[in-house]
Amino acid sequence: MEVILLERVAKHGQMGDIVKVKDGYARNFLLPRGKALRATADNRAKFEHMKADLEARNLAAKGEAVKVAEKIEGRNVVVLRQASEAGQLYGSVSVRDIIASFAADGIQISRSQVLLDAPVKTIGKHEISIAVHPEVEVGVSVTVARSAEEAERINRGEDISTRREDQDAAAEALAAAGEFFDPDAVQDEEETEQ
Repeated sequence: MEVILLERVAKHGQMGDIVKVKDGYARNFLLPRGKALRATADNRAKFEHMKADLEARNLAAKGEAVKVAEKIEGRNVVVLRQASEAGQLYGSVSVRDIIASFAADGIQISRSQVLLDAPVKTIGKHEISIAVHPEVEVGVSVTVARSAEEAERINRGEDISTRREDQDAAAEALAAAGEFFDPDAVQDEEETEQ
């Protein structure tokens, strides 16, 4: 089906473009949400009359979106979840959880603005995009951790994939191995044999 885009649609085109899309996508998404019109002769004439008004509204909305984007650009939100020792979450972090974290910081965003392909299922720092306007996207990071202390460690860049006890045991093993294989001790034994 051919449609006239009334706003920028990712991977399809800019406002005013006449594009061919699948019928279901047009009927179920673009047309009901007011993002496009069917490309009939009447609608093409209607679009020409609406074009100036649509561009003015788009510029105003884009200006507001840029202000919001500056407010959230590079922001880091923390989501606390239960997880296994290996870092796998018991459940996942979804769009709803990310929206709730931003709402706790006093920033309102909608579900459709959060661009998350699949739910987050591991502990760590994850980069996501938020489309505050069809032409304005910002990057934010979501830190998923078991506790606030662990979130701080993740944000500092520490590796939390191994437990603290395992790290201590590994350090002790390296120290013991260093004492066992001391090169100076080997030279002393060779000198005593001669």
